[in-house]
Amino acid sequence: MPDRALPSYAPRVLSVRLGAPDAGRDPEAGSTLPFVLVCWLVAGLMVFGAIAASDAFLEQQRVQSVCDGAALAAADQADEAAVYTAGVGTQLPLTRSAAEAAVADQLADAGVRLDSWSARTDGVEVTVRCTRSVRIAFDWLFLGGQPLERTAVAGARAPTVP
Repeated sequence: MPDRALPSYAPRVLSVRLGAPDAGRDPEAGSTLPFVLVCWLVAGLMVFGAIAASDAFLEQQRVQSVCDGAALAAADQADEAAVYTAGVGTQLPLTRSAAEAAVADQLADAGVRLDSWSARTDGVEVTVRCTRSVRIAFDWLFLGGQPLERTAVAGARAPTVP
């Protein structure tokens, strides 16, 4: 057989015929399905995370609102014995027992359930700390099904006119 030159495509054709594994394939070729699935998974987690974070934020606002109301109720409850003895000066005197009673009444009247609360006073200002465990959306995904603890602190002074 005469010696004849092979065309430029010949090696490729020969390797395809010989069954070479990557013969004739583009090295950039591949399935985009895994990439698309990962993108959808990340997008889904972002959406679920935004919903869970919004739910947690709204629960924090609810606890803060309850705590603010309790602090205002406690600040409005002056120590009557001190007021009758010394009169009203620039500040109404507050006691811890009166503040705790006012907070308990406020929470009972509002029908609010808290896991714990405390009221402290220095005689002039009342500080109320409220804690509640809440279930949020998708807590099974982000918290392992455990409730989220929300704590709020509110302070208030007795209303007086100088």
